[in-house]
Amino acid sequence: MEQCADDLADDLDSISFNSTTTTATTAVGTKRSTSSGSESTTTRTASSLLSSSSSLSKPHAPSCDPCWDAIRRVSKSESGGELALGFGDLRFVHRLGSGDIGSVYLVELRGGSNGCLFAAKVMDKKELASRNKESRARIEREILEMLDHPFLPTLYAAIESARWSCLLTEFCPGGDLHVLRQRRQEKRFDESAVRFYASEVIVALEYLHIMGIIYRDLKPENVLVRSDGHIMLTDFDLSLKSDGSASTAHLASNHDPPVIAPNPDYYPIDQPPFATSSCIIPNCIVPAVSCFRPRRRRKKKLYSGHGGPPEIVAEPMDVRSMSFVGTHEYLAPEIVSGEGHGSAVDWWTLGIFIFELFYGVTPFKGFDHELTLANIVARALEFPKEPSIPSPAKDLISQLLVKDPTRRMGSTMGATAIKHHPFFNGVNWALLRCASPPFVPRPVNYSDFVQADLQGTDNSIEYY
Repeated sequence: MEQCADDLADDLDSISFNSTTTTATTAVGTKRSTSSGSESTTTRTASSLLSSSSSLSKPHAPSCDPCWDAIRRVSKSESGGELALGFGDLRFVHRLGSGDIGSVYLVELRGGSNGCLFAAKVMDKKELASRNKESRARIEREILEMLDHPFLPTLYAAIESARWSCLLTEFCPGGDLHVLRQRRQEKRFDESAVRFYASEVIVALEYLHIMGIIYRDLKPENVLVRSDGHIMLTDFDLSLKSDGSASTAHLASNHDPPVIAPNPDYYPIDQPPFATSSCIIPNCIVPAVSCFRPRRRRKKKLYSGHGGPPEIVAEPMDVRSMSFVGTHEYLAPEIVSGEGHGSAVDWWTLGIFIFELFYGVTPFKGFDHELTLANIVARALEFPKEPSIPSPAKDLISQLLVKDPTRRMGSTMGATAIKHHPFFNGVNWALLRCASPPFVPRPVNYSDFVQADLQGTDNSIEYY
């Protein structure tokens, strides 16, 4: 089906992101200025354009980002001042994919884009209001405005109209790790690739926790590959944001490392079930088990030769939620049980994430969602016989997938404990951006997507 850039812009007139019966009755502004009485008028406020202030207040943002330059050129007024971007400044090139609260488009700026491509998450305000999702959209924008990290998105602009809300972020041409894994012949990653992607995810989660944010939606589909081969976490509408500005940092002594030395013959898999259960799993029957194991005193085995100065640890320990959110196969036991959860859920999802990168499947998946939830709470972790993975990897996964969140690796020492695990030996955490990625995507431009649309090729998930 032939679909050009102007057609995609016109789609905003009638698109309904979550319903096939709802149609829009307004038109998104296609000109820089429209009548103030029209519903299609694009709101132009200082908050809609983030380039002039955010790029200066974020010291880790690239100083030579051509996308910021393109936005400044387009938004520059004849008098020399700055105008906020509107929908009329965007040329919709290709639909990349859709999520629960919106659709993502590949866009470029009209006039002066200089070849820069952006990802625009467009949300229907009426749909958000009817489905009570407005707070999720608001939280995602607030989080994106806070972020300043090489493995997290840059929010270039937030555009508002009477009907639509749009978040303009960077475009990642490498697609997501789920698609990248599916393209591989063996449908999984090797040890070096898993170590590379897991390392960058850990650093991104550590930063989010320092900022008082619990991600809650880690999965390969939400880990995108940038043009340089490094990763970017995306999709923050399920994240939990602390009321405070950030978590409190404290020093951790290097004389008491937080992790246990791996033993290839032992992994801390859950003990046999108990007689009673406090778990609440709707519409399903599971064996009578306890969600969590009782604590047992254990002597810590110190790594030989571990040294260095004390390290800063920051985890949002006071952030708690009772919400049932996330992807079924990645849900932590404490979310399923409804007993409340904190930042430790991110380290559980990290364990599932690493398991899936190695094996191509998640460890607790059942025939349906209910059985999957029952497996998460009740079933012990088991490793497939094939493919064979190294013992340190199994030990890391086992410690991350401890069902009791208080005993899970990372629950008290955060990313510091995980970084010191032997699986990451040799990783230079200070120079992750200098490491060679296992995959670097080919450069893409506007013509690639236009040609694909003319040929009727559906490659929407390739770049989402």
